[in-house]
Amino acid sequence: MSIVKEFTKGLWAEIPPFRFVLGLCPTLAVTKSVETGIGMGLMLTFVLVFSNILISLLRKIIPPSVRIACFIVVIATFVVIVELVSQAYAYPLYQKLGIFIPLIVVNCIVLGRAEAFASKNGVVASIADGLGMGIGYTISLTVLAAIRELFGAGTLYGIKIMGPSFEPFTFMVSAPGAFVCLGLILCTMNLFGKAKDM
Repeated sequence: MSIVKEFTKGLWAEIPPFRFVLGLCPTLAVTKSVETGIGMGLMLTFVLVFSNILISLLRKIIPPSVRIACFIVVIATFVVIVELVSQAYAYPLYQKLGIFIPLIVVNCIVLGRAEAFASKNGVVASIADGLGMGIGYTISLTVLAAIRELFGAGTLYGIKIMGPSFEPFTFMVSAPGAFVCLGLILCTMNLFGKAKDM
């Protein structure tokens, strides 16, 4: 198993929201702006990497009958850390993300990586896996947020991009707009993948 392969799989081949269609609730809810997309991605990356490390270290100690409960306790610990740090040092972002920060505990990506990878592999491979998946997730949220913010508000990271005559396509910053935008990205990725295979 190559560490580089474990890291890079999360950047394209197994990019969480687009390939596995996991973690869609925060993906759709917090991508109205690039700021919230990046913020959520970085928070999830922190939780994913450190929970992978701890679960990998404890994998031979945790009894199989209670492994999911133990994984959730480990993940919840890091979620509380990231929530308190964001509340102390990035309060405006903390307010924008709201309930979606504590919901990282039940995010399928984090629990799935703990169960499918960290509980079966060593620490270095688990770090590479968590970092790759986390960065891939952050990139996914950022791309989706950039498209939605640009067409829905005419800005990128709060900076006005479109001219004064631009009429915002407010549908893009609504919940249905998030679904449509995600669907178009999935379609594009699938077409790109098929063209690459030919």
